[in-house]
Amino acid sequence: MQKNFQPLKISILKISDTRTEETDTAGQMLKEMIVNDGHIFVEKRIVADCKYKIRAAISTWAAEENVQVALTTGGTGLTGRDCTPEAITLLFDKEIIGFGEIFRVKSFEHIGMSTIQSRAVAGIINGMYVFCLPGSKGACKDGWNLIRQQLDPRLTHCNLVDLIPRLKEK
Repeated sequence: MQKNFQPLKISILKISDTRTEETDTAGQMLKEMIVNDGHIFVEKRIVADCKYKIRAAISTWAAEENVQVALTTGGTGLTGRDCTPEAITLLFDKEIIGFGEIFRVKSFEHIGMSTIQSRAVAGIINGMYVFCLPGSKGACKDGWNLIRQQLDPRLTHCNLVDLIPRLKEK
């Protein structure tokens, strides 16, 4: 049975103390890939590496229910400033454990054992999918190429789009 494409409303949160709209090439590339794949780009925000600012931005999108998918980029490394997983996972209603696992497998193809430094995670917050990607263009490209397969029911029979109406079931 052929399924129809359903464009999803997607936002991007760049986590960085140094990037600006002009210098965030990874975020710009993500936006272009989202639009090129037929989805609706809602907005992009840039926040500092601060778990409270990260949580506030993601919580706003989840509470307003205007965003179906949020992509974060940056802050998933191991330095003292990297706090995206700590900020976001606390908000998860459910974690999508397989995403981080498969992301690291894919990343291994390009960067070898350095992939152990990636703390990419994903989950669901109030019916909104959240995918936390590293900040590099290569990582964002790899991440989107994995995510996009689950956001287009024409590409796989078992996908995240089909689950959207059921995410808030009690």
